Amino acid sequence: MTLPIINADRVLRTPESRFAAIEDFPYAPHYLQIGGLRIACIDEGPRDAPPVLLMHGEPTWSYLYRKMIKPLVAAGHRVIAPDLVGFGRSDKPSHPADYSYRNHVLWMNAWLTAMDPRDITLFCQDWGSLIGLRMLTHAPERFARAVLGNGGLPTGHGRSVPPAFKIWRAFARWSPWFPIGRIVASGCAKGLTPAEIAAYDAPFPTRRHRLAARLFPRFVPTTPDDPERIANEEAWRVLESWQKPFLTLFSTRDPITRGGERMFQKRVPGAVGQPHTLIRGAGHFLQEDKGAELAQKVHEFIMVTRP
Repeated sequence: MTLPIINADRVLRTPESRFAAIEDFPYAPHYLQIGGLRIACIDEGPRDAPPVLLMHGEPTWSYLYRKMIKPLVAAGHRVIAPDLVGFGRSDKPSHPADYSYRNHVLWMNAWLTAMDPRDITLFCQDWGSLIGLRMLTHAPERFARAVLGNGGLPTGHGRSVPPAFKIWRAFARWSPWFPIGRIVASGCAKGLTPAEIAAYDAPFPTRRHRLAARLFPRFVPTTPDDPERIANEEAWRVLESWQKPFLTLFSTRDPITRGGERMFQKRVPGAVGQPHTLIRGAGHFLQEDKGAELAQKVHEFIMVTRP
């Protein structure tokens, strides 16, 4: 598939000054040019260590993983956390037509090829799983194992759309008020401090910068006629032959993905016999509520599944 190229006059870039006052996130961004867009990532830890790839969803950015980055690096892992196009420090196309599920998969596949990591442990959540699992199934040879938390790979068949997601999709489309930091806070069991809310707001100084966050809920395949149904079904066929270790870490207080782990435990061969865990007391953004616990479980999973 052809990589979409976005002209510079159709791109917004969040001023770096918006990130200057963010606390507890001392990581310098690294940039790659992909399809006319500058994609940012955090890349910490020893370069010769197998990487842990942390894929965020929406409307968050790599800041979501700050409670996991520090302990994973302390344990000796290299940690890579990109910002999806339209989020964080990455560039933000200004035209709705430039955004699609397919385009985001193509951009992130090209980014992964350019980064060229190997022996990857994937951790993905929310849209980080819709894109991250497509990255894994596009280049399975790059990945050693996968951890899925509060995410999925929908095809529009089978599991009904949760009412909470329908409400979120309608709110994202029609609400004149779209306070991203408060939206993230509402998905956390413990809430967020004013400074944390401000950090989630930082990438989005205007409504034009928030375009991706508004559009993403519409791109989730919820009906059989969705344009990405076939591609996701093809990805599922790869997962159904995936023998490498696959772990689920879903939370107990997410009304959107609760129970979704069972499909992966049943259909992915590499999930058999793994220490799947329900994360108690965490909401949709379990990285905020239980980041240290998640980092420990990811570390233990890596250690016990190394050859």
